Amino acid sequence: MKRTFYSNGKLLITGEYLVLDGARAFALPTKFGQNLVVENGSEKQIQWKSHDSDGKIWFEDTISFSEIIDNSKSEVETVKTTLINILHEAYLLHPDFIKNAEGYNITTALTFPKNWGLGTSSTLLNNIAQWLAIDAYTLLKNSFGGSGYDIACAQNNTPIVYYLENNLPVVEKVNFDPEFTKNIYFVYLNKKQSSKAAIHSYYTQKNNNLKEKIIANNQITTAFLSAESLTEFRIAIENHEIHLSTILQTKTIKESEFPDFPGAIKSLGAWGGDFVMVLSDENPTTYFISKGYETIISYNEMILKK
Repeated sequence: MKRTFYSNGKLLITGEYLVLDGARAFALPTKFGQNLVVENGSEKQIQWKSHDSDGKIWFEDTISFSEIIDNSKSEVETVKTTLINILHEAYLLHPDFIKNAEGYNITTALTFPKNWGLGTSSTLLNNIAQWLAIDAYTLLKNSFGGSGYDIACAQNNTPIVYYLENNLPVVEKVNFDPEFTKNIYFVYLNKKQSSKAAIHSYYTQKNNNLKEKIIANNQITTAFLSAESLTEFRIAIENHEIHLSTILQTKTIKESEFPDFPGAIKSLGAWGGDFVMVLSDENPTTYFISKGYETIISYNEMILKK
């Protein structure tokens, strides 16, 4: 029997880092995501094969059921050890998928290049959770950690506001389809950032007055959602960048890389890598190509609308 699962990718628009401490974060599910196909196998093992968006296999291996059950710690973290850890945590939540099976053949396929940072791990986690009918947020907490906003994007087809309340995820579907989305672009910076490293940096650099910082963030998130003009949205972007720049004690991406750009630029997710959001009166493609950045995607091409 063949079963297929799919999860959306994600972009965190506001609340990066602070979402870990209960701030309200505005996030957008993307048109890009990942499939997972499960078929029956044999020999008490999983034959695993992962495809990138170009169809090429980027990971292929065999994982025995005993490896999943034991989850022996390795000195070196690899794709296989990370996958075994996820499957082990899934096994603890739902042992029957190992105990009552002969084996599996599993194939995954991304619809975006895996180095884009749109959620290779979160879409996989959510697909595994769908397959095994377990809670994806619990699986995330027990394996990678993180706020869980990416799981919320994986599961929803509309813009959302996401926050943690008493350490539990809260997801609010919101309307966001202003006229100025035609002025929004996403530019890939060719630098895959480590979420773990970024989170560590946040925790070591954040200082006192966290409550006030969260209140300020929530006000900016509200400004993003209520903006009725290009100017209002640009001001919200600039305020958010200044706010996070102060907390992280680092320059904004526009200050450090694109000081001559006439529009607004906002870091997304881990500062310094993956995608940035660009607000521009004119199509900014020529500008960014001249700077060596060739992946420029319009809002309509990137963001899921349903």
